[in-house]
Amino acid sequence: MLIVIGGATGSGKSEVCCLLAKEIGGEIISADSMCVYRGMDIGTAKPIECMKEVKHHLVDILDVGEIFDAKLFEKLSLKAIEEIRERGKLPIVCGGTYLYIQALLYGMAETPEPDWKLRERLYKIAQDKGSDYLYEKLKILDPVYANKISPKDTRRIVRALEVFINSGRPFSSFHEWKKPRFPFKGFYLSWSWEILSKRIEERVYSMMEKGLLKEVEELIRRGFEGFLTSSQAIGYKEFIPYFKGERSLEECLEEVIKNTKEYAKRQIRWFRRQGWEEVPMDSLGIEGALEKILLHLGATKNH
Repeated sequence: MLIVIGGATGSGKSEVCCLLAKEIGGEIISADSMCVYRGMDIGTAKPIECMKEVKHHLVDILDVGEIFDAKLFEKLSLKAIEEIRERGKLPIVCGGTYLYIQALLYGMAETPEPDWKLRERLYKIAQDKGSDYLYEKLKILDPVYANKISPKDTRRIVRALEVFINSGRPFSSFHEWKKPRFPFKGFYLSWSWEILSKRIEERVYSMMEKGLLKEVEELIRRGFEGFLTSSQAIGYKEFIPYFKGERSLEECLEEVIKNTKEYAKRQIRWFRRQGWEEVPMDSLGIEGALEKILLHLGATKNH
């Protein structure tokens, strides 16, 4: 059996998964698009302490700047699941990058090979006219996929348009996503928006106290500015203008909080649609959430 625990940024997924793994003899597969990178620890809230006690997969496997996507996540996570089961352990997928989770559970269709020249032209249009301009085109050509992604997600917008132009088929038509490839139990950690919003704000300020600014500065010094400005690098990209002297630190912090909350809303919408077992964190808290999940798994606490 596969266990999947998802939820928005700041919902407590890592804490719950860590406790669960220790209770049932599990290993954690991280479904976080940024935790795969070495050197991006604070801004990704990497579960450093838990990693000392519980084996984690797909964390710190790449250098910043290397390409990682849903297809590669699908491949590596399937391999990890097999290895975990061979050791007699239970695989627990933990994260909020819902497109990765979707790829693992339902697979990814074989889309046309990348057309780098076309992709470069589309990126140039996005640079000149903004990603919103291309997003409006995508809404007409493939409203189903457009509804799944952000108007600011240039990388996915460009890929979807590239596929449509080269194949004549909407990108969404390559994905059926009807039946999961294997049995799983999915749990969604939920909070009232008022509390989650406050948790996100506190989380960002806590990251600053832990040295997030120095982490961003070091990544810039190593030449990763282009990578940090990608749509996925929330919590990093917003500080680039500060180091360029274009915005104040306070303005950048506000931007981090705003972008994180917007992403959290997209996560919430996706997880709500899945019909998984909802775990209301406002009333349960971390320990209560663990008890509820164990109950649904037919397990009990070891103590």
